[in-house]
Amino acid sequence: MPDEKAEDPHTAVFDARGILWFTVQVGSMVGRLDPRTGKIDLKAVQGQRPLPYGIAINSKGVPFFCEFGTNKWPKSIRRPWRLRSSSSGRRAAAPHAIDAEDRIYFTDYEGGNLGRLDPATGAVKMWPSPSGKGAAPYGITITPDGAVWFSESGMKQTRWCALIPKWSSSRSPRFLGGGTVRNMVATPDGRVYIACSGVNKVGVVQPSR
Repeated sequence: MPDEKAEDPHTAVFDARGILWFTVQVGSMVGRLDPRTGKIDLKAVQGQRPLPYGIAINSKGVPFFCEFGTNKWPKSIRRPWRLRSSSSGRRAAAPHAIDAEDRIYFTDYEGGNLGRLDPATGAVKMWPSPSGKGAAPYGITITPDGAVWFSESGMKQTRWCALIPKWSSSRSPRFLGGGTVRNMVATPDGRVYIACSGVNKVGVVQPSR
């Protein structure tokens, strides 16, 4: 890192031009790395302990990330959307995924919900996770067919859930091994790679429809 204050570089994602974007959680920055030159640019995120965490790029090349410490979604470090907190003080977890219509799906770890933010209108929609408030949903991704897949980390065994496009008994949660799944990525052929925190493993899931 070109700045010693850039502590805890976190989630990284490539845009369509091959530029690597990432968040710097503890240092409260967003950065980008050009692999062709090795140059790193850093931008400070304003506010009191915003803790940027997780990042995704939409179809127009705009990066979106969550301010884990403030419950906001900035757009290119401009025009934040605040997610309303419940009386329990829930806030969205950082993992999120962007669909073909550039809507942002995210997991609400504390509230036990799956959420969707439409940046075009600012509208937010929430769905209760199948296992209820204690589900602690975390890792999330969207497969090429538009299905939203995520993990419930609050169960004794981590569970695998889907919104296709709504909950259905035929899409009931299934158990996953490997501890808490904090991140997952879908490949063009529909497989999902999962990062299994706590057991030092990476796994792959072939979703069934």
